[in-house]
Amino acid sequence: MEVWDAYDRECKRIGGMTLLRGEEIPEGVYHLVCDIIVRHTDGEYLLMQRDRRKHFGGMWEATAGGSALKGEDAYACAVRELREETGIRSDSLAAVGQVISDEYHTIYVEYLCVTDCDKDSIILQEGETSAYKWVTGNELISMKSDELVTDRMQNYIDELRR
Repeated sequence: MEVWDAYDRECKRIGGMTLLRGEEIPEGVYHLVCDIIVRHTDGEYLLMQRDRRKHFGGMWEATAGGSALKGEDAYACAVRELREETGIRSDSLAAVGQVISDEYHTIYVEYLCVTDCDKDSIILQEGETSAYKWVTGNELISMKSDELVTDRMQNYIDELRR
């Protein structure tokens, strides 16, 4: 069972309060999720295909990521999720944005990882991802919304268009 810290809308921990995955989050309370965009030094972006058993199964994501565990800050969460979902080890991630979802009681912190990893060394996480591919910036921009699941990354993709 995953245990999360509770946050207010300003992304400050609410002392003495924890949240459990799957339980309802009270109004005005949020949990923290980190997403990591991976760009290779050659300019291509890593896409991960969601396991078919998951929500939005079979669709592609322009990020690795997940929920911050109790006691974990956003950066530590991003480093851990990147390693777990891709096998990429990096401790030089750049924050590129933050999105607050009142509907899902979630604060999404977005990071960019620029890596020179061996592109064939990506490790899939059982139950999370089923495939991966590297695409150019133009290919990423041209993907349709029914192919690409991560709407939150649309702001970043829009920046690529400029």
